[in-house]
Amino acid sequence: MATETTAAEGSSLVFHPMDQFIVKPLFGDGAIAWYTPTNVTLWMFLAIAAIFGLLVLSTSKRAIVPTRMQSVAELAYGFIYKMLEDICGKEGVKYFPYVMTLFMFIVCANFLGMIPTSFTTTSHFAVTIPLALAVFLTVTVLGFVKNGAAFLGLFWVSSAPLALRPVLAIIELISYFVRPVSHSIRLAGNVMAGHAVIKVFAGFAAIAVISPVSVLAITAMYGLEVLVSFIQAYVFTILTCVYLKDALHPSH
Repeated sequence: MATETTAAEGSSLVFHPMDQFIVKPLFGDGAIAWYTPTNVTLWMFLAIAAIFGLLVLSTSKRAIVPTRMQSVAELAYGFIYKMLEDICGKEGVKYFPYVMTLFMFIVCANFLGMIPTSFTTTSHFAVTIPLALAVFLTVTVLGFVKNGAAFLGLFWVSSAPLALRPVLAIIELISYFVRPVSHSIRLAGNVMAGHAVIKVFAGFAAIAVISPVSVLAITAMYGLEVLVSFIQAYVFTILTCVYLKDALHPSH
């Protein structure tokens, strides 16, 4: 047992890919309470600051010939607006501020998490679950407010044979309540997995023989993670639009 411990301590391959996801207080090493400033709150604040800089400061002058930052802000605005309008129709456009806020927060948090030594807030279920629950509760309340009892038509597949409708209704009901689970796990799981793999490759970079291969693997994974950072924000947002459409038009 002592020999194994000594060997592990002396090995250059001793690394912990999941340590990058540990929540730590910004000041001191004491216990973390609900009011304690942590690395999570710091990087969430930086994500909010990045959104403010991109959408407010860069567009404040509204130049006819836009700057690069203004062009990015306008592209993001048009991209989400078109997505929402295509999926939900004109009726869904009134919910654009909420959907735009979700997308910008997730994509900025994901991209900030790609900075070396940073903290990826969207890798934690404590962040993604509240986001998914907020969408779930908003859509459910909106569905009943807009449609009343007719919102339950979302679970009744009228086009199916009458004998199968009760079974399908149970399946639809279960899948509806599973939405926030899959919505949150998909985002956190993909972000966490990618960062962990990069950390593993970085650990092997210490070995001179395979370090060139490891560096190439890190570069490839980093490029893939940049793409995943955007795709996961896009997937979370488009699913939000689909759920919103169900609330506005619940009948099958």
